[in-house]
Amino acid sequence: MIRFVFNRGHIVYLHDIVMAGLSFFLALYLRLGDDVWTRPYLGIGIAMFASVAAAVFWSMRLYGGVWRYASLNDLIAIAKAATLAVLIFLPLMFLTTRLEAMPRSIMIINWFVLMALLGGPRFFYRLMKDRHISLKMEQARDGARKIPVLLLGAGDEAELFIRAMSRGEGAEYLVAGIVSLSGTRVGRAIHGIEVLGSADELAALVARLSAQGQKPQRLILTKDDLKPEELRQLLETGEQLGMTLARLPRLTEFKDGAQDRIELRPVALEDLLGRPQAVLDREGMRNLIQGRSVLITGAGGSIGSELVRQIADFGPARLVLVEYSEFNLYSIDMELSERWPDLARVPYLGDVRDASRIGHIFKTEMPDLVFHAAAFKHVPMVEFNPVEGVRTNVCGTRTVADACRAAGVKAMVLISTDKAVNPTNVMGAAKRMAEMYCQALDLAERDRTSQSNGPGTRYITVRFGNVLGSTGSVVPLFQRQLAQGGPLTVTHPEVTRYFMTIREAVELVLQASALGASSDTHRGQIFVLDMGKPVKIVDLARQMIRLAGCHPDQDIKIVFTGLRPGEKLFEEIFHGAEPPQATERSGILVASPRPNDHASLAALLDALESDCKNGEQAKVLSTLCQLVPEYREPDHHAKETSP
Repeated sequence: MIRFVFNRGHIVYLHDIVMAGLSFFLALYLRLGDDVWTRPYLGIGIAMFASVAAAVFWSMRLYGGVWRYASLNDLIAIAKAATLAVLIFLPLMFLTTRLEAMPRSIMIINWFVLMALLGGPRFFYRLMKDRHISLKMEQARDGARKIPVLLLGAGDEAELFIRAMSRGEGAEYLVAGIVSLSGTRVGRAIHGIEVLGSADELAALVARLSAQGQKPQRLILTKDDLKPEELRQLLETGEQLGMTLARLPRLTEFKDGAQDRIELRPVALEDLLGRPQAVLDREGMRNLIQGRSVLITGAGGSIGSELVRQIADFGPARLVLVEYSEFNLYSIDMELSERWPDLARVPYLGDVRDASRIGHIFKTEMPDLVFHAAAFKHVPMVEFNPVEGVRTNVCGTRTVADACRAAGVKAMVLISTDKAVNPTNVMGAAKRMAEMYCQALDLAERDRTSQSNGPGTRYITVRFGNVLGSTGSVVPLFQRQLAQGGPLTVTHPEVTRYFMTIREAVELVLQASALGASSDTHRGQIFVLDMGKPVKIVDLARQMIRLAGCHPDQDIKIVFTGLRPGEKLFEEIFHGAEPPQATERSGILVASPRPNDHASLAALLDALESDCKNGEQAKVLSTLCQLVPEYREPDHHAKETSP
């Protein structure tokens, strides 16, 4: 049973039929004036011309053009339809009326009037939408040296791309058809390129085009707001059909009208793993930073450098950069000088483990805010160098935190990790100890300031998972392995991780900082960024292979190498003793505090720091197990420290 669906195309069709009948009347009136009412063929002529036009318009699919993109193609189609309608109507009218008392010029006038009545509304609608009209022809269909492509999306970007491909001989692509991602405009056309069907019919549409000798070689995504799961589905479908997926530049990157050359960009990994953007309180973030002196440790690292960029946008009075790596410090300092030349800044080479150096920097600069991003974070490296990892991640954090207290800093923000929850490695256990010290110090400051009624330092801890593309993460590793032709190495087929883009992570860090610094409500609590759903690393590897235009397990192999020392199958963002609580900001939760006495913890850390300086690995690991009960020393450490 055929189901009829009334859509905009049918409205256009009815409009054109009415305009056809009206054109015949207007042609008579323009030629005869008021005498038109005395002509016996007036009624039959209107009805007959409208009927002929209806048949012609339907057969030529004149209703299929999208008025939003009216162009010279549509004008030519209207001219052909008007000519054919007049040529068919003339002999039919002759057989009916012998054309008695009807001037022969009526048909010529009718042709021009019909052109105006059909084309005028289309171009007026386009003019109202765009404030300009393009008269560019559609692309040549010869296909010479052009790559056949299928556009995904039937909106403004698709129209601009089609027009760009119609300019000159330099066009690289031949648009074979359009696929509607919303299910609308199917059966209609944009500059003569038909909207063939919906995304669910993609395989059938490609098969139909292939049978017609127009097999597309590439899918081009024209929309920018697709959900990650929809994007992943398109990528997998494209792979099954033997086509790569690319996307157009954003609409704001187009110049007025179409460009002579449009550079396609690949679908980014962030697009596949992203989540809906949290609503940010940018005014609160600005109030926290604007006009204040801000110090950032680890300023040249992945998180630290993005902190520098975003903080610079909020207009601080001064930026103090502390970094152990000379090259990293030079790089971020040069970037600041180019992008924010008027921003006061000072770069310090320094190690957070050096209490004397850190104390001197704080005494000299007296910062208002401190973001502590300096850390050793690569699990296998810290696992084989546990003393250095603890000395940096624990003792270094304590050095910075104590310097903040001595300098009267308004707030210190510690960047932590989900590996601190139920840690199975030294890096995670050390970061948990850093969290514990900052939590204890935050509560101690609350008690001290409540007695003195003076301002105290806020210690804000922000915990999140893996950051896409950060140094030492799996993404750069996969990129290097892809460049070498594979294979991609994954430790275990079931290993999962939480992922977030660097920009989103830092935005939420600043949001949590503004939230924590504005009140004492969250004293001693840990801010935890909502990381969404964990991602299987093997799935991440397959997505990266597809993005490179290859087939997983065929062109590029995936090899499982076994879990590394200290590595977990899955990460957690909350401990069982830290029931999560919502905050007033989406994307940010808080973990209930697990309080420790600051004085007792400080005494234990004194001994720990002494053991680190003396290289007493066994004692360091023993203290780590004592302070973080959920951590257990792995066998490989026991073997290394045995006689």
